[in-house]
Amino acid sequence: MRTSLAVFTRDLRVLDNPALAAAASSPAAVPAFVIDDDIIRRFSAHANRLAFLTESLADLDESLRLRGGSLVIRRGRWPAAVLALARDAGATAIHVADDYSGYAQRRLADLAARAAADRIEVVRHPGITLAEPGNPAPAGGRAYQVFGPYYRRWQQLPVRPMAVTPDRIRLPAGLDPGRLPALAELTTACPAPARAHGGERMANARLRAFEAGGLAGYAADRDLLAAGHVSGLSPYFHLGCLSPRAVAAQLAGRPGSEEFLRQLAWRDFFHQMLAAWPGAAQRDFRSRGDQWRDDRDALQAWQAGLTGYPVVDAAMRQLAAEGYMPGRARMIVASFLTKDLYLDWRSGAAHFMRGLTDGDVACNQLNWQWVAGTGTDTNPNRIFNPIRQSERFDADGEYLRKYLPELAALPADRIHDPPAASRRACGYPAPIVEHRTATAEYRTAMSGHRARRAR
Repeated sequence: MRTSLAVFTRDLRVLDNPALAAAASSPAAVPAFVIDDDIIRRFSAHANRLAFLTESLADLDESLRLRGGSLVIRRGRWPAAVLALARDAGATAIHVADDYSGYAQRRLADLAARAAADRIEVVRHPGITLAEPGNPAPAGGRAYQVFGPYYRRWQQLPVRPMAVTPDRIRLPAGLDPGRLPALAELTTACPAPARAHGGERMANARLRAFEAGGLAGYAADRDLLAAGHVSGLSPYFHLGCLSPRAVAAQLAGRPGSEEFLRQLAWRDFFHQMLAAWPGAAQRDFRSRGDQWRDDRDALQAWQAGLTGYPVVDAAMRQLAAEGYMPGRARMIVASFLTKDLYLDWRSGAAHFMRGLTDGDVACNQLNWQWVAGTGTDTNPNRIFNPIRQSERFDADGEYLRKYLPELAALPADRIHDPPAASRRACGYPAPIVEHRTATAEYRTAMSGHRARRAR
């Protein structure tokens, strides 16, 4: 009996899953997830993402069991473990979602090379993004480097048909399903107490709540920092508990959907950039010759939410408590680290990846570079004034009071930049830098870099 293997990676769902649909069309199908020991070693401290992963796998297993199958679990070096499972199952084809980081591309290529020796076909499928990297592509270039032109082409693309959700999964007889790991087997770190929980059913519940209560006001309100104005869907897109294609189809034409879908286009934009330039995950996409400061105390104050700038500190404490912060807050704290403190964006990106439940290499690293001025922003010296940002996007101080309880009693006209006496009374620190002075020094440094490049 012909058997196919469906290997889940960042597509942990049954709805609109092209790799699963293709495998399930065979007389027997093996839905599987391989715990990649190389990834676990690299990210063992990333407790929020690992906890979200284990929950998503358990939810996926239950969905497959309702269809007569189960999620087969293996662990080891990913290409070797996938191929060993394919051999055990007698599979003639391995179906897997395509992925776009340098690491993902290398391990897919390694799997294909190993499988070819056994005459096992490896078929890559779409599904992680709405538009696949390389489509659209600029004339004569590898990928778009500016979002505006990319977005205009992105809007005109035909969409792929939705994949059929299998009604029945037929496992081959006698195959050991393995065992879902407990979180403690993957990390000794503790996840954030109020983090998002994983799984396709949780994702769809969150999507329904956003569609009913947040979508219509999304365009006007998404930059507001207080709770209730963002979708909260990014962790579910990251591990594929939601299909971008299915969500776009569900929301298209609804009030507020255009701006939300534009955010999915940004996600696709960064994935197509990473696919074309995988080194941008760790290197400046556009180097300015920065000579970043080395100030461990300043970095630790930023990480701990003790900079003396309430909006920066509130956002960093939200990250610690929830494994999340809204997009506007991410831009504010990234600008503060790279412009006010003039610390290397890679330090900030690494801290985000450790803490964010939705930590995604393409979106995290390239958004950090956008803010730092080494990426795709057409205004590389853009600076976010943390006090003005706080006043504009949290006017009454609701966000600040939630995450900085020591400032909860301050009125709105003092909470964004508390006077020295209020800081002392509340036990809240003085600013570690003065914004105008620090950003003036930053601009001087940028002028020096430009002058050196011009010589």
